[in-house]
Amino acid sequence: MPDYIYGIDFGTSNSALAILDTRTDKVLKVISKPSVLFFPADSTDFHVGQEAIDMYVESRMRGRFMKSIKRVLPNQVFIETRVGSKRYKAEDLVALFISALKKEADEFLGEDIRTAVIGRPVVFDEDPKRDALAQDRLRKAAKIAGFETLYFQFEPVGAAFAFERNIQAETLGLVADFGGGTSDFSLMRLNPTRALARDRSADMVAKGGVYIGGDSFDSAIMWHRGTPHFGRGLTYQSQPGKWLPLPTTFFQQICSWEKMNFFDSVKVRNDIENYYFMAGKPIELRQLSILVGQNLGYKLFQRVEAAKIQLSKAETGLFEVDFEGIEFTESISLQSFADQVIAADTGKIMTYLDAFLNRHSIAPESVQSVFMTGGTSLVRPLQAEFAKRFGAGKLVSGDNFNSVVVGLAHSYKVLAEG
Repeated sequence: MPDYIYGIDFGTSNSALAILDTRTDKVLKVISKPSVLFFPADSTDFHVGQEAIDMYVESRMRGRFMKSIKRVLPNQVFIETRVGSKRYKAEDLVALFISALKKEADEFLGEDIRTAVIGRPVVFDEDPKRDALAQDRLRKAAKIAGFETLYFQFEPVGAAFAFERNIQAETLGLVADFGGGTSDFSLMRLNPTRALARDRSADMVAKGGVYIGGDSFDSAIMWHRGTPHFGRGLTYQSQPGKWLPLPTTFFQQICSWEKMNFFDSVKVRNDIENYYFMAGKPIELRQLSILVGQNLGYKLFQRVEAAKIQLSKAETGLFEVDFEGIEFTESISLQSFADQVIAADTGKIMTYLDAFLNRHSIAPESVQSVFMTGGTSLVRPLQAEFAKRFGAGKLVSGDNFNSVVVGLAHSYKVLAEG
């Protein structure tokens, strides 16, 4: 058994690596980075994490900025993308993240660590073929990054292992891991005295997940409160006297990061310009042209995220954009956020969860504790839905951002010796 191994959580919004000393079963350090890449214009360089964000802003958004790449993993249509003179497959892009995390961890230890536990959502995609494709691409990415011995663990199971170390007695626990791309659930019999048992299969009651996460909430904010400022709902004159709605594809694209990554093109910019004149030169389409042409997607979604974060603490969030050429303000009440903006997505999560529990003959009242983790678990309407379903007293939270990666590292012995 190696002295050190890494737990790695490649996330939609953030990625993390935990260094585990297998001799003491202690996590020595957690390294985390935003899951973003930046390729400067007219350069062969690339930047990862916060450095990518800083360089992107410093370059005045000149270059290729990529976010939410995890959501590309199950996409069978995506084969590769060209950046400058290089071509990158999905696994190549992911390998850049994992390599950056590994390099920093190796430098901390002064060793080249080749063993890792890699987290994966319960469902990358509801289609089994696309789900298998996503894990295969993630495996290839880890191999490219230099890992030789790999184990995969479901992310909510990793969170369960982390949660288990902080309880005093056995409990039937539901671990709900809300990430940027998915909402995953594991139902386990948790017991601190069994934390290092080799075989935990009897303790695993059920696991499942749905392909909805924090990015879905961001997209919903953008769709409901952002896209009308970029032309959604307007009409254009296709021929004299004949007015038609603008194509919704423009607005669907700017609501989704994995689509926006590959949206900017000469054809798209020309199409927007043509519709601008056919629609009578509305300010909204001029703003859309600026958004796409000046590559302002990241800055825009920063404002979306800011409004969502405000709503995790206050009764009102402000979606305010004041870029040169794009200006609007949307005040979003917590009530409208819950009842209108994200109601469809929270409804899908709870419908899935009800079916998940019913499928395994688990009554909500029999669940003794609910551990909510992941950044999206801070969304208050989501918390309220869980409180209604299970009772507010059963809801537990811990380290919303690192519990999964710490648990992944701690699950090594179970995986390696099981």
